[in-house]
Amino acid sequence: MQKKYAYILSIAIIISAFAALRSRAVTQIPEPKEEPKIIDPGDPTHAPSDAIVLFNGKDLSNWTSVKDNGPAMWDIKDGAMVVKAGTGAIRSKREFNDIQLHIEWATPAEVKGEGQGRGNSGVFLQELYEVQVLDSFNNKTYFYGQAGSIYKQYSPLVNASRKPGEWQTYDIIYHAPTFEDDGKVKNKAIMTILHNGILIQDHSVLFGGTTNEPVQPVYRKHDKGPIMLQDHGNPVRFRNIWVRELTAKPLP
Repeated sequence: MQKKYAYILSIAIIISAFAALRSRAVTQIPEPKEEPKIIDPGDPTHAPSDAIVLFNGKDLSNWTSVKDNGPAMWDIKDGAMVVKAGTGAIRSKREFNDIQLHIEWATPAEVKGEGQGRGNSGVFLQELYEVQVLDSFNNKTYFYGQAGSIYKQYSPLVNASRKPGEWQTYDIIYHAPTFEDDGKVKNKAIMTILHNGILIQDHSVLFGGTTNEPVQPVYRKHDKGPIMLQDHGNPVRFRNIWVRELTAKPLP
């Protein structure tokens, strides 16, 4: 009887192995359709040749006020835009889905306040999903509210913050959510973020739109949306803002 069971088990293993080999054979590596496009990658002072420059250090012509959709009222100083407290958030005139976003920012060199009151701002993708900007150099706050967090959803993998007043970079790979016709979520939003060249968010799948309320984030159906920069009352500076629109989708 034991020999019979052993024989049946061996046959089952062989059949399973053949099935696995067959499934591998069916999966084909796709042939490239054409040579990759050649671009100039740029340098720390120049955007890549295929990028859309949203701020050139001279004016706010690519931005509008969120309050009234009029001209953006922030200040321009030494090639940077500076949050002007009380004027409200600003948004890009261009709207996007999947993008690579590069943005440089600096919190005030003169340290005032603590926690969320110190160098606070935010970068919102599609005006809905926030990457926190904060002076997180020797500044304690809740983990998913510090610099590099996807606000109140994911804390950064590490704190890569520079000292107050120093320029910092975010490089954000963002894949927008997609929706069924009835509004149900088909694919959730995904972010990968490098802070000062350090990976701090690795293919983070968002739970929904950013909220300050103590409730679970939710998705609401939307199309393309702008980049939004937050006025949180602190004179945070931004410069060298550019976007590359993406066509490739992330792996599941």
